[in-house]
Amino acid sequence: MKKTTQKLLAYISEWINKPEGAYNIRANGMCVDTQNSKHVQIKPKKDGSGIDIHISAQAQGEKIYIPACITKSNVEDLVYNDFFIEDGANITIIAGCGIHTDGSGSSQHNGIHRFSVGKGAHVLYLEKHIGIGEGTGKRIINPKTLIELAKNSYMKIDTTQIEGVDSTHRETQAKLAESSKLIIREKIMTHDAQTAFTDFEVALDGENSGADLISRSVAKGSSKQLFRSRIYGNTACNGHSECDAIIMDSAEVSAIPELTARNVDAALIHEAAIGKIAGEQIIKLMTLGLTEEQAEAKIIEGFLK
Repeated sequence: MKKTTQKLLAYISEWINKPEGAYNIRANGMCVDTQNSKHVQIKPKKDGSGIDIHISAQAQGEKIYIPACITKSNVEDLVYNDFFIEDGANITIIAGCGIHTDGSGSSQHNGIHRFSVGKGAHVLYLEKHIGIGEGTGKRIINPKTLIELAKNSYMKIDTTQIEGVDSTHRETQAKLAESSKLIIREKIMTHDAQTAFTDFEVALDGENSGADLISRSVAKGSSKQLFRSRIYGNTACNGHSECDAIIMDSAEVSAIPELTARNVDAALIHEAAIGKIAGEQIIKLMTLGLTEEQAEAKIIEGFLK
């Protein structure tokens, strides 16, 4: 495995040594290594467009690694990964994408992940994105996640994008059955002329279903961010959407939360706050010996933690 690929894998999935469980490594638009486990079977799609991941009910506490890397310019990667998770399974999926380019051409990864989560199943999905390298070409990552949660199932999505991605458009669509829960935590930082668009859409179709969507972001330079969330309460349910953003320099941040209730027992809440770092916070840290730049970095680190 190339050193650049290893470096990207270490960041996005904490991959240091080959894991014992199931994994699929994708590099520059191709599968370069796959391993199955007793309870997790990964199979290539017949048309070559991606992989199918079958997770049995006996999978309890297993980790599955599905990272993607691009290590050169002028790559445009599109992949479809389908996860079939049986009733009662309890698993962690570690995904994400890293792009390293040193040339003038752009590289792009479009990953479409579709989840069918069985009754009573528990899924933790971790996704990190990073762009590095000395190249002038754009590093573009556009993830799309489609989710169907069966009765009493639970899924938490934790996404992080802090460095080097010039453009990203993240789409997440989910349909929740009775007593299922969806938790999303998003952390984003943009700088220079980067753009980051987030689009969440959740349909609370089952009685007592619930969704909690929280995005925290920092926009620097002349970067632009857009956060849009739509929650549809179609029965007795609970939905919460929150966007907190720090804006700096000449950046632009937009937050567009939308709630639609179609049942008198649908309880839906949205919150949005955009503002600069308070001067008092910086002064307080500077009295402890930090420079203004160090104080600012410390505040941002805590905000995105």
